[in-house]
Amino acid sequence: MAAIKPARLISQRAHLIPGQLHVTEHFFEVPKNYFRPELGSLKLFGRSVRKHEKPIVPLSRAEQEMASRIPYMVYLEGGPGYGNREPQESPITGHMLNRGYQVLFLDYRGTGLSTPLNARHLREQGTPQEQAEYLKLLRADNNVRDLEAVRLCLTAEFPEERKKWSLFGQSFGGFVALSYLSKYPKGLREVFMTGGLAPIKSTPEEVYRATYKKVIERNQAYYKKYPEDVDSVKKIIEFITQQEQKRIPLPAGGFLTVTRLLSLGLSFGAHGGLDAVHAIILRLVTDLDQFGYFTRASLALVEDNISFDSNPIYAILHEPIYCFKKGVASRWAAWRVGKEIKNFAWLAPEEKQTSPPSYSGGADNGNGSGAESDEVINAPYFSGEMVFPEHFDSYPELREMKEAANILAECDDWDELYDEDQLRDNEVPVYAASYIDDMYVDFDLAEETANLVKGCQVFETNRMYHNAVRARTDEVIGQLFKMRDDSID
Repeated sequence: MAAIKPARLISQRAHLIPGQLHVTEHFFEVPKNYFRPELGSLKLFGRSVRKHEKPIVPLSRAEQEMASRIPYMVYLEGGPGYGNREPQESPITGHMLNRGYQVLFLDYRGTGLSTPLNARHLREQGTPQEQAEYLKLLRADNNVRDLEAVRLCLTAEFPEERKKWSLFGQSFGGFVALSYLSKYPKGLREVFMTGGLAPIKSTPEEVYRATYKKVIERNQAYYKKYPEDVDSVKKIIEFITQQEQKRIPLPAGGFLTVTRLLSLGLSFGAHGGLDAVHAIILRLVTDLDQFGYFTRASLALVEDNISFDSNPIYAILHEPIYCFKKGVASRWAAWRVGKEIKNFAWLAPEEKQTSPPSYSGGADNGNGSGAESDEVINAPYFSGEMVFPEHFDSYPELREMKEAANILAECDDWDELYDEDQLRDNEVPVYAASYIDDMYVDFDLAEETANLVKGCQVFETNRMYHNAVRARTDEVIGQLFKMRDDSID
């Protein structure tokens, strides 16, 4: 593995935030391409936070410097494509500070304030092919190089025993952590993951064939909880398809289509997700009952629910996170797999669907409910964490990236994301929370990864969903640190 040079610290400014938080805002410079540094640089942004305390006796300068050299816990956000919330808004901040860490929230390249991807900036990269080459630099392999470069920068003056840092990866952040373990394990003290045991040996098709099964279960749970929404969803779909070009303009310039409506199922895998989608469906069908059209307020609610325009990496690089080595191309795998399943006929209305037996309605939904009614089985099902070609027509920011997205979909020249041999020989302690009913990260594939990584301890539960680190923070973090600190016979 090629040696990484420290990132260049451009600036840092510290502020005190209510809650006894000492927050420092950092800007760094790193190579755009680590193998071709002559191609220029990118700016990265991160916030570090530590406890602010006033000692009874003022510290000397040397004591202040040592007090600031607290071991880092680095939070790796989910996604891909999302920057970090501010430290005071993160559910893990207080827990980690109380355990003696300072926490770094580093925005991945292309997200947050780290040279964020946008349509205009992408156009400036040149032709669609050149744009695609730029986008390829925004994957987890370079996220890991950035993290290691920042570690070398921030810990340069630390005592040797404090130079290593810890990782906490939520969802896609766990994928990044596994890449870090593969490439630069000597920089790590320990790794925590929640819903982030990536399917490191599965192709995009294999991933989506697994996750669609859980999406079907969550749809059955949804329609069982809100049976009136079978007719409501059908009524909304009928209204959309009656409009010119089968779409309705949205306030910010995109379009509400059947695909975009049913993509609301992305929320189904989270605590409270079923209820959130029902609230939107109820509002839309009430608009039709009362006015015969959708109001601006309701359309804005739909528009804001899935923020591909403000987080375009999520859409454009979602399938490539499963292209784990050379020779693997996504080719719109979620669309290709889904359109063959009966309840997702809306993905390709002009084609005849054939539903594999294991995907048919009536499977146990994980809560012992057994077979579902014909009404539920025949309802239009919402999709889950899937991105489809049509999204690049219905989101204004994505429309400008469509050509580059299609090039990436055919690309099979990817750098390897994981080193299986290194993971088998892993010496860094790993503690993971894995959710049996996870709609986003298939449990069986996650279990394969956990068994591969030497020394990986796992807390498994069917009482939590993918966002449990936010919805049930105390319980999740308590279980993770219990694995680290407690012993078993």
